[in-house]
Formats: sequence, structure tokens, C-alpha cells
Amino acid sequence: MSIETTAANEVTVLAQLSGMLRELLEEYGLDGEDTAEITMETTFHDDLELESVDLVALSGQLREHYGDRVNFATFIAERDLDEIIALTVGELVRYIVASLRATA
Repeated sequence: MSIETTAANEVTVLAQLSGMLRELLEEYGLDGEDTAEITMETTFHDDLELESVDLVALSGQLREHYGDRVNFATFIAERDLDEIIALTVGELVRYIVASLRATA
């Protein structure tokens, strides 16, 4: 299931990414209350408690959904450890939107 690049906007991508994150978190047995609201300000580490192995799983989901247009490995590689720990959903959403528009 893929979106048209012309329709790529932050609201759409946030909804898609939130779905991927909920799916990932459900694999760990977290209930809906723990993931009730994923916003642009939600952090991967502090709020969602994701570890590096979880980011690898998310990378696979992103590749499956968006194909080669979104390179999560490159996105992460451009950040130092403190930036990765502080990474927000919004930062990834903006990267995805920019990547989709660049390949349109």
C-alpha cells in the first residue's frame, strides 16, 4: 500500500507512520492506552521507549511501505547519538515528506 507522492503531506504521513508504530508496539504487547496519541512531538526513545533494534524494524516497515524513496538508514546515519535519542516523530515525518516530494 503506497501513497501518491503528490499527496504526501505531514498529516497523511503522520497517520501512516503512527499506524506503523502502533503495529510495532503491539508486537511488544503494549495496549492502546500506551500508544493512544502519537504526535509530531512524540519521541521515539522517551515516549515510545523504542531501542535501536526497534528502529531497525521500523526501517523495514518504511521500506515496505514507501520503497526506495525513503532511506531511513541515511536519515539516521546523518545524526549523532544524542540526536537519535531525542528524535521525534515529527522529524521523521518531515524527512519522509521531503523524500517523497524529491522523488516525485
